[in-house]
Amino acid sequence: MKKAVLFVCVENSNRSQMAEALARIHGGDVVEAYSAGSRPSGRVNPKAIESMRELGYDLSKHGSKSLAEIPDVEYDLVAMMGCGDACPFVRAKVREDWQIPDPKNMELAEFRAVRDLIESKVKMALTKIGVDKCKAVSQKN
Repeated sequence: MKKAVLFVCVENSNRSQMAEALARIHGGDVVEAYSAGSRPSGRVNPKAIESMRELGYDLSKHGSKSLAEIPDVEYDLVAMMGCGDACPFVRAKVREDWQIPDPKNMELAEFRAVRDLIESKVKMALTKIGVDKCKAVSQKN
């Protein structure tokens, strides 16, 4: 059975988008990853697209979504990205608030550092909810 994970921020244009992509990369076929924003910007930041392209993921196909557009299910993990925004109640077995700096106006090198911080948090969170990396990789291939 797949694990459902959700990453939430205000605009759904940077941090939550990268977290969703990284959960897809590291969770493989055993994770169903989503991201959303309380006030979505309507677009994904080009720096987020570029920084994920460097990892071999095409974020240009993603769109900025609202919380109303995600499935109404109980998520195995909901991670707030430290946006300081109040999130409407989303059912979750595990809820975390990650204090991730907003990379929106950062230079690309700093943006990459934020992406790498998100990646480490995603990996730890997937392990916490029982996603076995070997299983995720073998099911992805």
